[in-house]
Amino acid sequence: MRAGAGVGRLLWLPWALQCHRSSCRRGTPARLLQPWVLICRSHGGLMAQYGTEQRGQLHSPDFRLYFKNSKGKYISPFHDIPLFAGSNEDKEIPAKRSKNSESEVVLNMVVEVPRWTNAKMEIATKEPLNPIKQDVKQGKLRYVANIFPHKGYIWNYGAFPQTWEDPNHKDDRTGCCGDNDPIDVCEIGSQVRTLGEVVPVKVLGVLGLIDEGETDWKVLALSVDDPESQKIHNIDDVRKFKPGYLEATVDWFRLYKVPDRKPENQFAFNGTFKDKAFAFEIIQSTHEYWKALLHKKADGGAIKCTNTQLDTSPYCCNEEEVQAIVQSVPSPTEDYPVSKEGKTHFSRRLHPTAEACLSATHVIIYTPCSMSHTVSF
Repeated sequence: MRAGAGVGRLLWLPWALQCHRSSCRRGTPARLLQPWVLICRSHGGLMAQYGTEQRGQLHSPDFRLYFKNSKGKYISPFHDIPLFAGSNEDKEIPAKRSKNSESEVVLNMVVEVPRWTNAKMEIATKEPLNPIKQDVKQGKLRYVANIFPHKGYIWNYGAFPQTWEDPNHKDDRTGCCGDNDPIDVCEIGSQVRTLGEVVPVKVLGVLGLIDEGETDWKVLALSVDDPESQKIHNIDDVRKFKPGYLEATVDWFRLYKVPDRKPENQFAFNGTFKDKAFAFEIIQSTHEYWKALLHKKADGGAIKCTNTQLDTSPYCCNEEEVQAIVQSVPSPTEDYPVSKEGKTHFSRRLHPTAEACLSATHVIIYTPCSMSHTVSF
């Protein structure tokens, strides 16, 4: 969206990379979904507006959540929402600039799974306009299991728009090719976000997951409007102010497929989080892969690049085509009953640091119906 007067100076990502390399250390429950949600997030005088429109039934194979911009026009959350918050280049390829707040680069995150929920929602990369849908495997809707002591996803989980992990590129750092999706984001702020919300975040670091032989980067980020945003700037700060969170994150990603009788996931760098400078290198490279995809310079296979805002893209479509895409999906009716998610799985592989933190911790578990209870360990 256009940046207003007084927004502050804009910076290029390469400059930000150089800045973070030289000084990356610093001394210093919501409703899951509404049929129409207008999401406004303000940061430093900047206002970005996006809406969502539900089609099909929630918790059904027909469910789709389409995105709209501030003018009510349908957009793709994969391609049309700028990677950089505050970018005024949302009609060009690439979107290169971002708002600078206290030397922080602010990026847009699309929330696919709110914290504490189990339904595995995701941007439908292989459908026109890339709505959010619930993943289906072997004809069944997917829900992640509860692995003690966690309830569902332990962060607000989503993706950075305008990024793509190229499955044809072998990463020298991991020895594996990309997973053919936008790069994933784990937002660790205190607020439980909403499905389809677009949240400005700052990057803290990255974890290199190897998921079934594919590189699947997990960027750790924090919303810029979080109460702790002024004191958490990097991985060391997370370790200081949110003890046990990093270890719990590694444990979660290692074990979350085990209840489905799959082996534990593996990690690059022995499961060690890399710093924000490294994370920006990953984000920059996946942004470049995305640009190649949108210019037909990379083979995306079944990936749909349909967009409405990128005039220079050969995949940009008109209003009539967009309306036909959306109208082909059923309108919402009564929701399917939510799958049973109460079973909790136990593992002997809980990280000792996380286990020690739990021994003196009260875990507040939020359920989809906005009720909560506290469990003491």
